[in-house]
Amino acid sequence: MSGILIHLPSAHPTEPATTRRLGPGEAARFGRGTKARPVELLLPDPAVSRLAGEIRVTEDHWQLSNFSTTHSYLVENPEGAGEYLRIPPRRSGAPIPFEFARVVLPTRGSTVSFQVFAPDHVYLDADDPGGAWGTRTLNAYSLDETATYFLVLVALCEPRLRDESAVSVPTTPQVVERLSTHPALTRLTARAVSSHIDYLAEQKLRVRGPQDVADTGGGGARRTGKREAVVGVALRFGLVREEHLALLPSRAPGPALPDPARSGGHR
Repeated sequence: MSGILIHLPSAHPTEPATTRRLGPGEAARFGRGTKARPVELLLPDPAVSRLAGEIRVTEDHWQLSNFSTTHSYLVENPEGAGEYLRIPPRRSGAPIPFEFARVVLPTRGSTVSFQVFAPDHVYLDADDPGGAWGTRTLNAYSLDETATYFLVLVALCEPRLRDESAVSVPTTPQVVERLSTHPALTRLTARAVSSHIDYLAEQKLRVRGPQDVADTGGGGARRTGKREAVVGVALRFGLVREEHLALLPSRAPGPALPDPARSGGHR
């Protein structure tokens, strides 16, 4: 496994979300933190311990340690029909098998949570499951066609697959609108879609393009470049094909969505 991507939503609308990438052997602590003992993932809720836990990445999975003496944490699989793990107090190094997980901590109000994306799970070589021929063959692009990020990718590729647009790709709000009638995605937000696009670009497809240029105030152009690069890789290598359009909700009749290149939208 090449590592994980952690996404911590902003606690306030005016503050940016936190995104942190960890490679094998690296760790990140989470909690309220203190000036003397800062944490990498800040959860500023009074019910969360100052040092609540730690995430550590190994070669083929990631682990969660619960430093609380009183509270269990949950690790949910948002794409597993309610599947979850309960991490009891003081549990150290619990292995997490989910590719996409939500870590949930209890509070006096609701809960606080953050997401963990774990790409590049290792699968047996179909031609040599026993490994008799030495080094196993790895998939260049390991995509789960049942995952939400794959639906986001299909929605991004849909216009070009249907020959509706040779240039532009859907904006983030357009992807949210396109997937809003999917039974499992009625609460999908623009922020979540942006996270899935980042995950696809940086971890799954490992694209390089305009999004890799240093940000000089052109954030909109950089976001557009990332979406176009993702679509380009997916279509060139046949990762998304016409038959995948059946995964999307049926389209309601009505006027076509505006061309994002003309409407000025970038998300």
